[in-house]
Amino acid sequence: MKMYKLTEDFSSIYKKGARFFVVSDSEFIGVKSYVLLSEDLRGKIEVTDDELKNKFVSIKVKPD
Repeated sequence: MKMYKLTEDFSSIYKKGARFFVVSDSEFIGVKSYVLLSEDLRGKIEVTDDELKNKFVSIKVKPD
């Protein structure tokens, strides 16, 4: 499962360092978007491919 960490504050809800799981991704007429679920399962956000590249960094999930 892919996991990302926020590199800067996202609105007033999520602070820098918050972790998110990728729930789904989709592409419509060349615009790619992702639905991310917060690690604490408090909420989800939808971001574009550009926002994902600029505001998030991929992190590795340790297997159990």
